[in-house]
Amino acid sequence: QVQLIESGGGLVQAGGSLRLSCAASGRTIGLGALGWFRQAPGKEREFVATIMRLSGITRYGDSVKGRFTVYRDNARNTVYLQMNSLKPEDTAVYYCAATTFLSTSANDYNNWGQGTQVTVSS
Repeated sequence: QVQLIESGGGLVQAGGSLRLSCAASGRTIGLGALGWFRQAPGKEREFVATIMRLSGITRYGDSVKGRFTVYRDNARNTVYLQMNSLKPEDTAVYYCAATTFLSTSANDYNNWGQGTQVTVSS
């Protein structure tokens, strides 16, 4: 079992930046990819970004391409989500999740963090 702990959420003005962190612990040896998803009130969970732990290959959701960057520090078992040019529509709870292969579908992720709130004011 992999435990995931997110941090770095908060309140920021539109156009600002935030960096989220996701620290993995436990059985990380089989961990293939770490992804970020988000869920706003009344909306479905949305794919944001994912990164392969070993190769560093990344995928991004269309709504964040060019603004968000996902990267990892394998020595720290930590994945980061750098969010720039934030918009009010980026407001959501952001979740980190783990899986064994590269995927943009939440159904393929079987370990989830508790989430961190990101609020972007206009």
